[in-house]
Amino acid sequence: MNKNALALSVLLGSSLLGACSDKQEAAPAPVEVKVVVVTMFEIGNDDGDAAGEFQTWKTNQQLTQAYAFPQSHHDLYLNPETGVLGMVTGMGTNKSSSAIMALGLDPRFDLSKAYWLVAGISGFDPQDASIGSAAWAEWVVDGDLGHEIDAREIPDGWNNGYFPLFSSGPEPEKRPADNGEVFHLNAGLTDWAFQLTKDTELGDDPVVSAQRAAFTAYPNAQKPPFVLKGDTLSSMTFWHGNLLNDWANRWVSYWSEGQGEFVSSAMEDTGTAQSLRYLTRAGKADEQRLMVLRTASNFTIPDPGVTAADNLIHSGENYSGLGLAIDSAYRVGSVVVNEIVSHWDEYKTTVPGKP
Repeated sequence: MNKNALALSVLLGSSLLGACSDKQEAAPAPVEVKVVVVTMFEIGNDDGDAAGEFQTWKTNQQLTQAYAFPQSHHDLYLNPETGVLGMVTGMGTNKSSSAIMALGLDPRFDLSKAYWLVAGISGFDPQDASIGSAAWAEWVVDGDLGHEIDAREIPDGWNNGYFPLFSSGPEPEKRPADNGEVFHLNAGLTDWAFQLTKDTELGDDPVVSAQRAAFTAYPNAQKPPFVLKGDTLSSMTFWHGNLLNDWANRWVSYWSEGQGEFVSSAMEDTGTAQSLRYLTRAGKADEQRLMVLRTASNFTIPDPGVTAADNLIHSGENYSGLGLAIDSAYRVGSVVVNEIVSHWDEYKTTVPGKP
């Protein structure tokens, strides 16, 4: 290479380095997110039609700044003034886990101090609460990881054909090692959220009120909607009926070692919790800032006098309290979101509820 060519090469290299440096300096700083509101579905549009889980949050929290999110189910929306970010993961643990992971690794956002609020509808056990009620979960249990045999082949003495992975029968006395079947959320944070919202006035509906009147054997099911603490079971299968409801109560009690109480049946929360655990290990998030709020759109058992099969086959997935549950999720969840945002200087560094 002659001297002129060498000089030109050095000059071009310097220019490219300078350009790269300029680009790095010009890259915007990641947006500090204070709260991520995690919803799972939207019925149609994000505005102006029948609301799913996301629309009420988008409207009332003024989530106006859109961020394209093609690597997941739905675009993201931010209120740039408050730092509240809303997302729709899609339904099921596969979509929730991938959506949370995609967001956690997105360089556009700083989520290291963000609180994560799952706010979604679910089926409720009528032993614990009424349709429209809202439950804060401390335990999130997975209902998919396990062994199963057909119900027609269950041995005598077994109460079901579904039992823990790596075990030798239904609910063995010694619990197998945890492989993602159970997540114990921050108990102090959960209780703080409950105490903050327990007296929140929830709406009611005459159709729902008439339906709950039929549940005479379940006093809590007959009450107007209220806020409680109660745990959730995540399962990709939409199960229904008295026998599976009994199984759900035993399953949550088993995996929480008697500390949890099954209240709500949903799909996504173990996927969300698992991704946040990995993101915490990577320094991208803090799983101790996860809250799960589930609200009752339906019961996990049929109306008295109706079989489980008839309820599903002829009535479909009867979400009689869908609108009420969506409203309750916002009424209760927004109290927590607004409190965190209003006192961010405190909650950024100190997680509420810590002893």
